[in-house]
Amino acid sequence: MRRKKFVRYKLDETVKKADLIKRIFKADAPNQKWYTDVSTITDGESNLYVSAIIDGLNNEVISSIIGPSLNLELAFETVNRAIKNRNIDGVILHSDQGVLYTSPRFQAFVKEKNITQSMSQVGVCYDNVLIESFFSHLKTEGFYSQDFNETNEQIIEIVEEYI
Repeated sequence: MRRKKFVRYKLDETVKKADLIKRIFKADAPNQKWYTDVSTITDGESNLYVSAIIDGLNNEVISSIIGPSLNLELAFETVNRAIKNRNIDGVILHSDQGVLYTSPRFQAFVKEKNITQSMSQVGVCYDNVLIESFFSHLKTEGFYSQDFNETNEQIIEIVEEYI
């Protein structure tokens, strides 16, 4: 099975943040460095979008959401689940410069939650390698090795079991 081509979405109004991680990915304690991204799974009845946050201490997925569309609510809910019952004083949330993360609404949302935002350079997957690696393993182990089309319910089940 072949990997599907990534489609890039752009908003007219975006704001880039500095790269505070600078490829020093490991954290010394929980809730210091978080990594986030959204990946598209195209093997089901329709595209599904998986949004996740990984803690840099141990690469644990601390939050994940699967939704039918790429929108800010997906990103908001991923962050809300991550901060629930956690002390996040001083946490850095590192992402790529995707449309969700450069959105002024998302940036205001994380600032309100007392989260410091950090972004990788455009098109440099190595700047956000922990989350990119997670999605690569998820797709390779969960989907690319299989040669059949799943329903969206089966896709969600495979992702949840993998996490």
